[in-house]
Amino acid sequence: MITKDTLFVFDIDGTLTDSIPTYLPVITKVLADIGLQDIDTDYDNYLHHTDLYALEYNYERTFNKKAPANLRYELDHLLGEELSKCSPVTEIPGARSLLLKLQEMQIPFAYGTGAFPKATAIKMEGSQVPFIPEVLATSLHNISRVGFVKEAIEKSKEYYNRTSFDNIIAVGDGLWDLKAAQELEISFLGIGTKNREAMLDNGCKNWIEDYRKFDLNSLK
Repeated sequence: MITKDTLFVFDIDGTLTDSIPTYLPVITKVLADIGLQDIDTDYDNYLHHTDLYALEYNYERTFNKKAPANLRYELDHLLGEELSKCSPVTEIPGARSLLLKLQEMQIPFAYGTGAFPKATAIKMEGSQVPFIPEVLATSLHNISRVGFVKEAIEKSKEYYNRTSFDNIIAVGDGLWDLKAAQELEISFLGIGTKNREAMLDNGCKNWIEDYRKFDLNSLK
């Protein structure tokens, strides 16, 4: 049962915003702009589906050494600049209405995304999906999804003034989102058709196409 002691942790790209077709060319261009060569654009098969991994992996492919730690902050800035030149992304159908409903019901939610923060803020602003920066966790400091979902939970405890939550539900569109939820032993809601079969084959018990007909009480 969904109560005020439930926390939703939403992925963003493909989960709240229809931004993947816009964002992948942006990150490819910006990685090239900072001097990386022969960029591996098979992002779906990355070990981690995060901006930080894309930077560190492709930097090492180009220069045969680890990326400087501060380079991530330059990439964050450049990604925001480049994305701001694009048309605003749209919401996943029903996302805005769902988050407004959660706010009305005083049900906590947060965001855990593999993207960097400046580009994330631009996506959320353009989509008009409710955005609370204080509970945003990104890959800026955590290369893996497990890491920034944990960060989102800790930020939520502080923001919502809680010591714990009775139920935590991760929401995502990829198998990597499901795997992170399973590792953290929290509940999961899958969304979108692209990875539906993979998610269901790997133990996903709750799946929706989008949020338009989603019933909070339907979660198992």
